[in-house]
Amino acid sequence: MRLPSSFPGVVLLAGLIAGTLDILSASVYFTIATHGQPLSKLFAYISSGVFGKEAFNGNPAMTIYGLLFHYLIALTWSFIFLSIYPKIPNLRKYPVATGLAYGLMVWSFMQFVVLPLSQVPLGPLRLVSALLNIAILMVMIGLPLSFIARRYYAK
Repeated sequence: MRLPSSFPGVVLLAGLIAGTLDILSASVYFTIATHGQPLSKLFAYISSGVFGKEAFNGNPAMTIYGLLFHYLIALTWSFIFLSIYPKIPNLRKYPVATGLAYGLMVWSFMQFVVLPLSQVPLGPLRLVSALLNIAILMVMIGLPLSFIARRYYAK
């Protein structure tokens, strides 16, 4: 696959790839963990960050908002990673470690900064769930971003 030559283009592509891999993984995990609850509940949870309890009223627009917010978040993390990547030369030397560490950083920032500042209903932090979510972000966001950045900046 050929990467876009422009920075905005590569950010968009990276955000779409990482966002899609992440939401597919999250959807599988959600379906298993909730024994087949509709995915609209997952997207309502995402949209509740902005809309609070109103997101759970069954309005189909909340599914769309949840998907939109999800991709906006993925694009933001892609922009941040692709912006800092050329400024820290050691990131190029260890793409797997870089990607895994970035995924862990994304989870940590979302879990301990973004979610508490949002209107998302927070429950207790469960170890197994946290580890699965960390693994998803490490593999589905961190690694793709690391390899995309490495290829983009190799030019």
